[in-house]
Amino acid sequence: MRESLFIKKNLSRWKKYQEEHTDDPDEMAERFVSLLDDLSYAKTFYSFSKVTRYINGIAAGIYQRIYQNRREEVGRFQLFFRYELPLLFRKYHKLLLFTLCFFLLFCIIGAFSAAHDETFVRGVLGDEYVNMTERNIAAGDPFGVYKRENPVWMFVWIANNNIQVAFFCFIGGIFLGVGSLYFLMKNAIMLGVFQFLFFAHGLGFKSVLVIWIHGTLEISSIVIAGCAGIILGASILFPGTRKRVDALRKGAKDGIKIMVTLVPILTVAAFLEGFVTRYTTMPLALSLFILLASLTFILGYFIFYPIYLHRKGYALSAEGKVLTPFMRSKQLP
Repeated sequence: MRESLFIKKNLSRWKKYQEEHTDDPDEMAERFVSLLDDLSYAKTFYSFSKVTRYINGIAAGIYQRIYQNRREEVGRFQLFFRYELPLLFRKYHKLLLFTLCFFLLFCIIGAFSAAHDETFVRGVLGDEYVNMTERNIAAGDPFGVYKRENPVWMFVWIANNNIQVAFFCFIGGIFLGVGSLYFLMKNAIMLGVFQFLFFAHGLGFKSVLVIWIHGTLEISSIVIAGCAGIILGASILFPGTRKRVDALRKGAKDGIKIMVTLVPILTVAAFLEGFVTRYTTMPLALSLFILLASLTFILGYFIFYPIYLHRKGYALSAEGKVLTPFMRSKQLP
């Protein structure tokens, strides 16, 4: 192709790229790739021409904008929480559903057993706790346990305890997932018995409004931690095309990413339990607001947002890198 024809064919597009800037990263990437193709052609056939330097200048400008935006707008921290972690959850949604169903099953078993055997409640929760709760109910303050201690001390102790429980759920996955299932079963039965104790005294709805102010984040985190442990166990049992040690390393890496995310969530849950749950007579609207806000966050970030990203075309590579819709289209044959 003659140089004049090459310029005439592409000049309007080059001017558009030069004069009409865009902040869309996918659009910038597409323009950059297109200019690289033109630059490669120009260097091959018109290496000493001004058009080669002209195209190179436009491409350099777009390159700088791409990496300037990457540094300022999509840092590693933001990239992790905005794309990488939600896409990781999307990858394991079926496993998360299994974990949730397993947990709910043993919650029901715990409540059913408590309803048919009075000694089961004391066997699970302990005589001291049951006696204290019954005294509080008789005194007209059924949730007085949340008011007994200093809120700061409660917050620190509860945060430490909940994080430990979550990590036990995760680390138990190294035993082929059995350890994680055991901790999930144990905590699910306790929850079922605990809730039955209040429902049996006609305080079911009130217990939901009080206890689940912090329980929504806390219990959700335990279930997600159990899922992380099962991911670890499944990586050993089902390595796929990887060597078993490489699959274990990948499963552990994915699980640790999930657990890092749960630490601040469990900390917030402990804060709510230590400082907010003690106000058992708070207005109904405020209690519902906190409960629904927590539930919206859990469902939104761990369920619906990952589905949204997946439908938009985002994905994770085998190495765990975020692939944008544009990058994925370039991988297609």
